[in-house]
Amino acid sequence: QLQASGGGLVQAGGSLRLSCAASGRVFSNFAVGWFRQAPGKEREFVAAVSRTGTRTYYVDSVEGRFTISRDNDKFAVYLQMNSLKPEDTAIYYCAAKFTLDAYHYYTGPNEYDYWGQGTQVTVSS
Repeated sequence: QLQASGGGLVQAGGSLRLSCAASGRVFSNFAVGWFRQAPGKEREFVAAVSRTGTRTYYVDSVEGRFTISRDNDKFAVYLQMNSLKPEDTAIYYCAAKFTLDAYHYYTGPNEYDYWGQGTQVTVSS
């Protein structure tokens, strides 16, 4: 199971840190990604991290503002979001994919095996 948390209401330019907590699996065997879905829009990829944490990847719109990281000992993945913009407003979901590849990350929602319930992020202008 995955549990996303840390969302909230913040002014433009502010920061939030999302957390994705996992249970019931060997977390280090899973690559993790963050996705978001704004009202009336399709779910889009935001960031991903390999199962070892050695490789990360971001969508262009968040590159340089968001940072994905993980702590396998704590069964957690984080998304630090800085310089937030109103267009970042969405429900943010974390997802996990079982893999034995230590360095691969995944960007397609259909590639993931497990999803969290989502946490709302609202950025006011």
